[in-house]
Amino acid sequence: MKLLLVALSLLMLAGCSKGLSIDRSHPSANHDNRVQFVVLHYTSADEARSLQLLTHGEVSSHYLIGDRSATVYQLVDESQRAWHAGDSQWDGRTWLNSSSIGIEIVNPGYKDTPNGRVWYPYSEAQIQAVIALLKDIVQRNGIAPRNIIGHSDIAPLRKTDPGPMFPWQRLAEQGLGIWPDAQAVARNQARFQVSPPSISWYQQQLARLGYNVVQSGELDVATRHVIAAFQMHFRPQRFDGEPDAQSAAILQALNSR
Repeated sequence: MKLLLVALSLLMLAGCSKGLSIDRSHPSANHDNRVQFVVLHYTSADEARSLQLLTHGEVSSHYLIGDRSATVYQLVDESQRAWHAGDSQWDGRTWLNSSSIGIEIVNPGYKDTPNGRVWYPYSEAQIQAVIALLKDIVQRNGIAPRNIIGHSDIAPLRKTDPGPMFPWQRLAEQGLGIWPDAQAVARNQARFQVSPPSISWYQQQLARLGYNVVQSGELDVATRHVIAAFQMHFRPQRFDGEPDAQSAAILQALNSR
């Protein structure tokens, strides 16, 4: 009797699994790619330590670019969510782990010395690898140039990577990011030197570009961090968080594209 009941149960289960019928003849046009952003980082560690942390630690990324040979490691499949962005926001989207591809680059970041902070450069081989990898990712996922960003852009109050030595302008010249037109910046700067914009204007324009900034109308600590992150990306020669005429000119030029 028990054997009969078991046999009947198996038959019922088999029938249930075979009974599912899905009609796929009406595909919706209302969708887009899960991947909307690419976020670039430095690792603050050497290659061996970076691999260890990104594969067995509490963080991860889809790709890691090594140092000497600039080997491109894929650590997480692009269809999966990697843990690289943390508490983050860009263009109104929050917690970007779910909608981004993370690329870590082996680089110590910086060291503090008696003469100030010293930032480490990226090698030519690393930059070439970044460009090749980004071109492949962008082509396959249809990512907009303005959505190729740094960790400091999406988390300006707590992150500085990929730092001021990262060549954003060079990437933008390859269609892998945005960069302001130099003539537009010069025109805007002459105007802003005569009539500086308000802090509210900076906050509005930074938010329009994609940054998460509170519209307080005051030059508070958070706003200074956001301005500094913006400057680090688009004017790496000076990123002191001061809302000067050149920063305003660059911001205006970017938002007028």
